[in-house]
Amino acid sequence: MKVFVVGGSGALGRRVTKLLVEAGHEVRATARTESARAATEAAGATPTHLDIFDPEALGPAVAGQDAVVRLTTRIPPLKTMRRAVAWRETARLRNNSARKIVDACIAAGVGTYVHESVSFMYADGGDAWLDEDSPVDVERAVPLRDAHSGETHARRFTEGGGRGIVLRYAGFYAADSEQSVAMAAMARRQRLAILGASANFFSSIHTDDAASATVAALGAPAGVYNVADGEPLPLHEYLEDLADAAGAPALPHYPALIGPIALGITWRYLRRSQRVSSRRLQEATGWRPAIQCAREGWKRIAEQWAQNPPEAASSRFAALRGMSGR
Repeated sequence: MKVFVVGGSGALGRRVTKLLVEAGHEVRATARTESARAATEAAGATPTHLDIFDPEALGPAVAGQDAVVRLTTRIPPLKTMRRAVAWRETARLRNNSARKIVDACIAAGVGTYVHESVSFMYADGGDAWLDEDSPVDVERAVPLRDAHSGETHARRFTEGGGRGIVLRYAGFYAADSEQSVAMAAMARRQRLAILGASANFFSSIHTDDAASATVAALGAPAGVYNVADGEPLPLHEYLEDLADAAGAPALPHYPALIGPIALGITWRYLRRSQRVSSRRLQEATGWRPAIQCAREGWKRIAEQWAQNPPEAASSRFAALRGMSGR
């Protein structure tokens, strides 16, 4: 299969590109920097420099492809993500760019389009498991509203005769994730805290498993699929496991009312209880997460960080700045 990964230089995109090549696919991936192009070539894929907002450039780029996988996001740094304005570029990628990519794919006769989305959009479900038909609540959180509206392009692709697949990913974490490294540093400096009881379920997925799910989804029927591990943790346990992996002291506890001040718009969905199920994707493709719970995942990351301290990744992240993808 010929597969074009848009956002192939991000944390998820790099992994997806590598797995696709290993599976025997002919892969092209966007790469904006010299280091990204070198890494893409080393993985066995063909790097492509592309303006993903330019319809005239997108048409030739997707022509002849069997599948296009859109993994373009630009998640703001932790210190600014509390502000709605920090999410504008991600909104453009999830909507404006996605619309143009889908238009180009329909015109070129691409068979499959995979669209990156998030599971944070679900309304608070308490202790219940949430599937793809569970209610969403996106009106008061700009990033979630933009993610939800972006999904319409995958549905439009299906209505145009193709196979549009939406993947709602749970929270990513990994030893080489910029956000994981940043949160670890905050925990060690006692700048990461547990707000209130934080007993709500928080669903996550190791980035390695998110990548394998993305590749598996190429064989799924059109539709929406959650991508999460098998055992969501209460938020306070997730944060405590992160702190343990970082070698940080016990996290401080503060009243929940501090949340709106410290976290801004992200508090509106981090405080929700979201016990997300990926059963539909598993039944459709046979995919299973190798890491069933973040408790196990953070232990593995602790071992990796012991060999390669997370601060050492800072220079690599600086080199990857400006690339689209998580």
